[in-house]
Amino acid sequence: MIEEKHYRDNKREGKKEEKDQKNNDKETNKIKFKRALIKLSGEILGGERKFGLEPSVFYKIADEIIEGYNLGAEIAIVVGGGNIIRGITAEKTGIDRTTADYMGMLATIINALFLQEVIEKKGYQCRVMSAIHTPALCEPYIRRRAIRHLEKGRIIIFAGGTGNPYFSTDTAASLRASEIKADVILKATKVDGVYDSDPLTNKEAVKFDELTYAEFLKLGLKIMDATSVTLCMEKKIPIIVFNINQEGNIRKILLGEKIGTIVHA
Repeated sequence: MIEEKHYRDNKREGKKEEKDQKNNDKETNKIKFKRALIKLSGEILGGERKFGLEPSVFYKIADEIIEGYNLGAEIAIVVGGGNIIRGITAEKTGIDRTTADYMGMLATIINALFLQEVIEKKGYQCRVMSAIHTPALCEPYIRRRAIRHLEKGRIIIFAGGTGNPYFSTDTAASLRASEIKADVILKATKVDGVYDSDPLTNKEAVKFDELTYAEFLKLGLKIMDATSVTLCMEKKIPIIVFNINQEGNIRKILLGEKIGTIVHA
């Protein structure tokens, strides 16, 4: 009798898992962007102070990322380091630009490790891969290994920028998206899209629902640097600029809802 009950329980559990899997498959089939790269600026990670590490922001962003991941998407992340130090800003203090940029790259590793810890505490596998060799802290960036992590269902965080000075983390995002063949770059910001001027200082700023790469470059918009947009144009990777502070935006974008501003061909 005990064995028979155990069999029935296992059978019910098996049916439940099968049903859950079918539901997951249905959700996955709805996804517009299967493999997404999310670009997080350091300024966002600094919270209201825009400086230092704000734990509540890391936890909130981790929840948003996980919500997108649970749709069945493959998620990669590039983090900035502006909440700790920015190369361009540090240069103004008299530090050599090359040194200042390397300091900024190290700052991105700090942010990446913090975000990794938060994601893993929520029960999800996460790997940090750095363009700068820091074996005691994280894996080196190897393209094939990164793709394999994604295929195995791991969230990956790219740190260390491009590994070279004079290139922004926006450019690093475009480069990594090209290398892993991402379907889209999600540029997380504090505003709900691209405007013709800063909407935080100009109430008359006009929002664009969509732009071509050429229009973006011609207008000289500063929300992403020209090098990163040019690379996306070459590789035909759409960029969606959206407000990370609005709950559920990552999930909505992955499902194909029109959120923020899309920059595409």
